[in-house]
Amino acid sequence: MYKIILWDLDNTLLDFFSAEAFSLNRRFDENGLGECTVEMARRFDAINNKYWQLLEEEKLTRSEALTQRFAEFFKNEGITFNGSLERFNQAFELGLADEVFFVENSLELVASLKGEFSQYAVTNGAVVVQNKRLQKSGFDKLFDGVFISEGVGFDKPSVEFFNYVFKNIPPCKREEVIIIGDSLTSDMLGGNNANITTCWYNPAGKKNTVGAKIDYEIKTLNDVLKII
Repeated sequence: MYKIILWDLDNTLLDFFSAEAFSLNRRFDENGLGECTVEMARRFDAINNKYWQLLEEEKLTRSEALTQRFAEFFKNEGITFNGSLERFNQAFELGLADEVFFVENSLELVASLKGEFSQYAVTNGAVVVQNKRLQKSGFDKLFDGVFISEGVGFDKPSVEFFNYVFKNIPPCKREEVIIIGDSLTSDMLGGNNANITTCWYNPAGKKNTVGAKIDYEIKTLNDVLKII
């Protein structure tokens, strides 16, 4: 039925929050900002998600979103930071690739499907950061191709992002393609915009608050095997 799998990366195959908390701790230490607790990291994660959604909705530029998230975070936490937000962000993003944290048995799952399906990573993010994470995790050797929003020039869930993907993979029918991801706003709405099958990875049992059309919903990654 399906020949091509489009995999989201963050919080689908790689644990973004753990990488985020790790990098935040390093940046706090480097800048003498004290301890960044798990609770603080979770509050930043909520702010970060908000700004990525604004970016997806094209309400902010990438540069605005990536720096303003830290401006709001520092203000909310009562942290005085007199340095460059741009430099802090650059160090934070590069630090996301310093340690690899997997979601469940994601590496083994993708490896088991290699050869049986064509598999591609479709991710929003910076090229240098995501490529480094893919290489360090070993996913770069498993995927047939990687599409990163910064390199594509458009972010998920835009039609332009997915049109770029389809122009750069072997010819196929849309009904032969499935996208698997955790994000309603970028992955599921993106799949709707691309007119392909959607599989929502939703381990926390969240509600569909954006009206995205969900073809399949899974709580563990291995449930993908029941679908494909």
